[in-house]
Amino acid sequence: MRKLLAILLVVLFASGCGVLYRQPIYQGNLLDKAAVDQLQEGMDKRQVMTLLGTPSVQDPFHQERWDYVASRRTGRSGPTEVKNMTLWFENGNLSKWEGEYFPEEDSELAKSSTKSFGPNLQKDKKKGGR
Repeated sequence: MRKLLAILLVVLFASGCGVLYRQPIYQGNLLDKAAVDQLQEGMDKRQVMTLLGTPSVQDPFHQERWDYVASRRTGRSGPTEVKNMTLWFENGNLSKWEGEYFPEEDSELAKSSTKSFGPNLQKDKKKGGR
């Protein structure tokens, strides 16, 4: 009876690991909404790269097109959501952009990491750490 109970408890704990919280997994470029809002026609590639960072895809055959791709999946077997923001340049200047991105995720990740790591950093400062 004890062996059965022990096995049942082990199975219960092992199966419940992913039940309570499934952290989303992000890959690619997470674009900041404030940065995307600052895009303007006529900006050169350097200005765009300063705002948005290096694009995920820079096709050598289509150098006037940049793609910022990001994906999100929750859990190990959850569906993957992919969003793509495409920018087009004419003569090295931004001419148009369209697509989707995860605008709220960048600020949400920043808030959650501040909650997780902020108090620890403050405690370290009090102890004389960095």
